[in-house]
Amino acid sequence: GPVSLEVIGQTSEEMIRQGKLLHEKFSPFGEVAIKIPINPSMKEGDQLEFEGLKAIRQISKEGIQVNVTLIMTPEQALLAAKAGAAYASPFAGRIDDYIRTNLGMKRGEDFQKGDYFDYELLCKAREKMLDEAMKNAGSIREIYESRDINSLLKQGWDNGVHSGVDLIARILRIYRAYGFKTEVIAASIRNPRQVREVAELGVHIATLPFDVLKGMIEHYKTAEGMKRFMDDVVPQYRRLFEE
Repeated sequence: GPVSLEVIGQTSEEMIRQGKLLHEKFSPFGEVAIKIPINPSMKEGDQLEFEGLKAIRQISKEGIQVNVTLIMTPEQALLAAKAGAAYASPFAGRIDDYIRTNLGMKRGEDFQKGDYFDYELLCKAREKMLDEAMKNAGSIREIYESRDINSLLKQGWDNGVHSGVDLIARILRIYRAYGFKTEVIAASIRNPRQVREVAELGVHIATLPFDVLKGMIEHYKTAEGMKRFMDDVVPQYRRLFEE
């Protein structure tokens, strides 16, 4: 696949110029995609929110592949595809961190970077608490207007997204519904189970660190089986390889 080269500008003009420069310099050596943030804004009021989309659209129109980075919501992924992105990179691990942090958990204390985020358990816990809260309500309107119930509804997810894997699932669902050709790159993958789950979803590409790759190939029973296999090799068979 292509090597992604990232722009460092924030305005569409800067990103377009830098993207073209990177493509011109490096495409002769192999396939290149220009990495552009979906939203280059870093603070409220800087009016840069749509600069990424402008750059994505223009560079894509010129036949240059764009990898849209820093995608944290399905809505951002939808906009990236509509702008013509070849690739969309949702950050699964960072969404998991964000949801856990909003629950009051601290990275390094309550969870480690590579820990699997068991969002299914979290969903079950929230549903149980909601059921208990709803039992005390006298009407549907009371349930709808209850601050306690609404507070519970907001816990353990990010605007309806339960986890990084769920984010990727929702993006893939949107892309398949509308026939977008944009490929999804599962970024910020933190553990082997996440790899399995995004693979089950049919994600196109995943970026992962070496320790995750190493974890994918390791299993206690595999090592145990290998030891037994070697112990069971009879001398006559072993001598075949010593001649």
